[in-house]
Amino acid sequence: MAPRVDDVLRLCCELSAHDQIKVAVKNSTKGALVAGGTAFVGGLFAGPPGIAVGGAVGGLLGSYMTSGQFRPLPQILMDLPPSQQQRLYQDVMAVLGNLNWTDAAQLIALVMGNATLQQQVTAALLNYITNELKAEVRYED
Repeated sequence: MAPRVDDVLRLCCELSAHDQIKVAVKNSTKGALVAGGTAFVGGLFAGPPGIAVGGAVGGLLGSYMTSGQFRPLPQILMDLPPSQQQRLYQDVMAVLGNLNWTDAAQLIALVMGNATLQQQVTAALLNYITNELKAEVRYED
């Protein structure tokens, strides 16, 4: 991995760890299939009331099946394939502009020391995560 790409990834990991961001790739298709399937089966056995009950039970089951799949964002970022890492790098570099740094530690210090820049890089990171990875973001308390 190119050193500058690695530096930007480390920055993103530091920011997401600092803000305690966790991410889950949405499994809405699986949840929808479970909810729809149980509504269909409920309808076959009990008619219209069965559809309602089957849909409700299926919705709860689908929600349960897809919950708890949040992982820390740094872990997800380090698991990205090189092409996606490059895309994230480009998005963050659009914010960093002509900022010069020598290593990841200096880049992290520069961004963490500037609240506006920190917010802009975090926004670019979250935009990438939600739009490119179609992931759900959660902040830990």
